[in-house]
Amino acid sequence: MNVNPIEMQKSLGGVNYPASKREIIEKAEKNGAKQEIKEALKALPEKEYESPAAVNREVGK
Repeated sequence: MNVNPIEMQKSLGGVNYPASKREIIEKAEKNGAKQEIKEALKALPEKEYESPAAVNREVGK
């Protein structure tokens, strides 16, 4: 999925890593993430993510 990495990082502000997919999505929604960011996060595999970079890597696949 093609999302702006800067917008993605803004959406993930305040996430405590490692974090589950659910925790990441909840924080992004609280941060007012755009629809395209929420869709990209909802498409992530169910696993623990160690860092914002790990989330970006997975979204970029």
